[in-house]
Amino acid sequence: MSRQKAHLRRDGFTFKQFFIAHDRCAMKVGTDGTLLGAWAPVANVKSVLDIGTGSGLLALMLAQRTSDDVTIDAVELDPIAAEQAAENASGCRWASRISVHCADIREWAQQATQRYSLIVSNPPFFEQGSACASPERAQARYTTTLDHSALLGSAAQLITEDGFFCVIMPESAGTAFTDMAKTQGWFVRYRTDVADNETRLPHRVMLALSPTDGEYFTERLFIRGPDQTWSEGYCGLTQDFYLFM
Repeated sequence: MSRQKAHLRRDGFTFKQFFIAHDRCAMKVGTDGTLLGAWAPVANVKSVLDIGTGSGLLALMLAQRTSDDVTIDAVELDPIAAEQAAENASGCRWASRISVHCADIREWAQQATQRYSLIVSNPPFFEQGSACASPERAQARYTTTLDHSALLGSAAQLITEDGFFCVIMPESAGTAFTDMAKTQGWFVRYRTDVADNETRLPHRVMLALSPTDGEYFTERLFIRGPDQTWSEGYCGLTQDFYLFM
C-alpha cells in the first residue's frame, strides 16, 4: 500500500491540519480536488466561494491557505453531502470562517449580496453517460443538474472585478470550456496542464478565469518524475497538505 493510500480511510482522508470525512458524499477525496485547492491563487483574496463543495475539501484547504480575516462560503446541492461538509468544517480550526449552504448555486446566486475575490469549483465533468450507483453520484459526475454554461453564469454574478474563478477538469474538456467562457466575457489568466509524468499527455487542466483581461500564464505540472517518485513540482504544490510529503 502506498503512503498516500495509507492516509485514505474508507470514511475519509487525513491531511496535515485537518480530517475530511467523506463516507456520506458521492465523490470522495481525490487528487483533482487537492490539486485545485493547493493551486488556486490566494494573493489578496478577501472572500472565497466554493461551488459544489461536496465534502468541503476545497473550503478547508483554502481556509488553511488564507488569513484569518478571509471568509469562505461553501454551497452544495445534495443535502447529505452538505451536512457532512458542515460537520467537517465545524471540526476544523477555521470553523468560524466557513459557512456551508445547502442550495442550488443558480438560485443562491440570485439572492447573494456579496461578491467573491476567489471562486473555486471541482465541477461535474461529463455529459450523461452510463448509470451510476446512486443519483447523488450521477449528480456529482454529470452536467445534467449544473451544465458548464450555468456554472460560468453563476460565477459571473458573484465574482469581483479583479477576482478569479478556478476550475479543474479533464484536459479534453478544457478547450470547449475555455471557448464557452470567452463567449460569456471571461478571460483565461492562468492555465496548468497536469500529466502523470513527462512521457504522458496531460489528463487534467486547471484554469483561472477573470472578468478582467490581463497577463496570461501557462505551465505544465507532472505528478511523478522519471523514477516514478513524486515530482518536485507536485511536492512543492501539495506538501502543506499531504502527510506523506
